[in-house]
Amino acid sequence: MKALTFHGKHNIQYESIPDPEIRQPTDVILKVKVCAICGSDLHAYHEHEKGLDHGTAMGHEFSGEIVALGKEVKILRVGDLVMSPFTTSCGNCFYCKIGLTCRCIHGQLFGWREHNHGLHGGQAEYVRVPLADASLMKLPEGISLEEGLLLGDILSTGFFCAKQAEIKPANTYAVIGCGPVGLLAILGAIEYGAEKIFAIDTVPERLTMAQKFGATIINTAHQDAIEMIKDATEARGADAVMEAVGNSATNRLAYELVRPGGIISAVGVCSDLHLPFSPTDAYNKNLTYKVGRCPARFMMEQLVPMVQQRKYNITSIISHRMKLSEGVHGYDIFANKKDDCLKVVMEL
Repeated sequence: MKALTFHGKHNIQYESIPDPEIRQPTDVILKVKVCAICGSDLHAYHEHEKGLDHGTAMGHEFSGEIVALGKEVKILRVGDLVMSPFTTSCGNCFYCKIGLTCRCIHGQLFGWREHNHGLHGGQAEYVRVPLADASLMKLPEGISLEEGLLLGDILSTGFFCAKQAEIKPANTYAVIGCGPVGLLAILGAIEYGAEKIFAIDTVPERLTMAQKFGATIINTAHQDAIEMIKDATEARGADAVMEAVGNSATNRLAYELVRPGGIISAVGVCSDLHLPFSPTDAYNKNLTYKVGRCPARFMMEQLVPMVQQRKYNITSIISHRMKLSEGVHGYDIFANKKDDCLKVVMEL
């Protein structure tokens, strides 16, 4: 089969690799219909995270059709259209039962193989899905393959970010980073009741979309976010800050923006060795810092009714659609923000 594969820093190749096979009786083989490039993929692309085997099929955002079943798969059938979270989960362990499916004791991340162990990703013609009955979700009525793809990662992550912020209508919120997750966190905050949201970025096109979504925009290229948030809150700071970038500068800005007793909800994957504020800083501000991977499989079920109601135009964040065979170019424009690129979706 054809796949987009990792071969080192800034080196993604479109090449043939072996077709996946059923290995465990709970596996299925999925024929990918649509897949996407995620900001998290760039950690491998830029080699901020080391250890990914060369030749690994990239990607953890995909939806498609089941074409083969393991003998213990009971819920799913060949021909089912399904959407997938970015990690597998068993549905039965302690973490799955409390809704923290991203920490399933048997879970694996798609698109990560190290020392020949792990899963190939979904930027490929086919993908093997372990623990399929619990991991996959049949595409609900009225939900497109693209919407299913977004539910499996960035829509769930954006709304999880907003959920962690403990939204209350009268409070003031800030979202740092108006990439796909940050934009969807704005929609999540609105869905959960926020009335005053500031969106912070430096890219005009992304800020324009944030404004369309209902946020007051701050362009830090020529505006002071700290002063603007203080002016809006009687100098207190935001009640919660949603951090959707994942680096020292944005985490420090989140700390500076949040009021004493406030919340930082961080879903941006940060590869730095240390936080840019100390335990004493956090103590002196009575800070609540919430960070971690979104339990996408749990969140998908929560968000399906909202997507079915078409409350928000979530697919408007997709700026580029192309074929999988064009994916090397897709990585280039996505990683380097060329052609106003916000989100790349690839069809097969």
